[in-house]
Amino acid sequence: MKFIDEARIQVIAGKGGDGSASFRREKNVPFGGPDGGDGGRGGSVIAVADRNINTLVEFRFARVFKAQKGENGRGAQCYGKGGEDLVIRVPVGTVFTDLNTGEAIADLAADGQTVCLAKGGKGGLGNLHFKSSTNRAPRQHTLGEPGEEWELALELKVLADVGLLGMPNAGKSTFIRAVSAARPKVADYPFTTLAPNLGVVRVDSERSFVIADIPGLIEGAAEGAGLGHQFLRHLQRTRVLLHLVDISPRWETGDPVHEARAIVEELRKYDQQLYEKTRWLVLNKIDMVDEAEREAVVAKFVADYEWTGPVFAISALDGTGCTALTYAIMDYLDTQAAVILADEPADPPARDAPAAD
Repeated sequence: MKFIDEARIQVIAGKGGDGSASFRREKNVPFGGPDGGDGGRGGSVIAVADRNINTLVEFRFARVFKAQKGENGRGAQCYGKGGEDLVIRVPVGTVFTDLNTGEAIADLAADGQTVCLAKGGKGGLGNLHFKSSTNRAPRQHTLGEPGEEWELALELKVLADVGLLGMPNAGKSTFIRAVSAARPKVADYPFTTLAPNLGVVRVDSERSFVIADIPGLIEGAAEGAGLGHQFLRHLQRTRVLLHLVDISPRWETGDPVHEARAIVEELRKYDQQLYEKTRWLVLNKIDMVDEAEREAVVAKFVADYEWTGPVFAISALDGTGCTALTYAIMDYLDTQAAVILADEPADPPARDAPAAD
């Protein structure tokens, strides 16, 4: 299935039914009076987050979603039937934005979370509501209100605890294959990964986290080089970023320190909050460096890069250092979860009972 993470749709809620202007006419009821019923409510368009859906491909061709209109009211105080709501299912992590104003309408970040995208119109009133002591035969009735209509942009941001960041061929896909059951494509040419991949890393029987692999970023992505910034949105929900750098000896020209700085600069150009997110440095392909020189090579890179954060030297190919890295990530995520829980405000105290008169 092709991975689609952007879509544009039009949602149209149902119009409310018109009220009826009717009078009761029966053989033995000479003064029957008004008996026009109200129109039914128009159906609404509702979005539901569904964890069984992982792409917006369903919205590639079906772009107009229209709910059912309400039925008109009838005589004998018969009220019109309300229109059925139209429910559309979207992947967890879908963000809805108004195309005209740019305002974010909803962010469905949990399975089963719902939002009303367009509210159905109210039904019109029948002449039954307009009778009075001075107006015993009212012919007034109101029309149903139109339903809301919006043009929306859908944007999918995958839910993951850890995001992988790096140049093409830095070994991100190999790493996610090494630590999880995910099996993204791996090859010896750039941009092997063309769509985000998710993998569940199980540290032990009761602890695990989700890791996201996105296509490689290159210098000039802000100007559209490579695949541009189009997949960086999938890192915005992560709690920690792993910046993978190819530390292996290179026969071709290339400066890994310059490339590492270029990646971070592209991150800053895209989103300041993403740039400020916790980031760890992971030096990959250490197996291609002579064992006696590994420590010196890592130290030189860290010094040249002027890095002061956590550093891990691994080989995604043979698994060297991968276990220690996953345990460190799990410990960090557990610590962060504990801090968030501790910072949550306590339940407000119960109000005192009102004093007796």
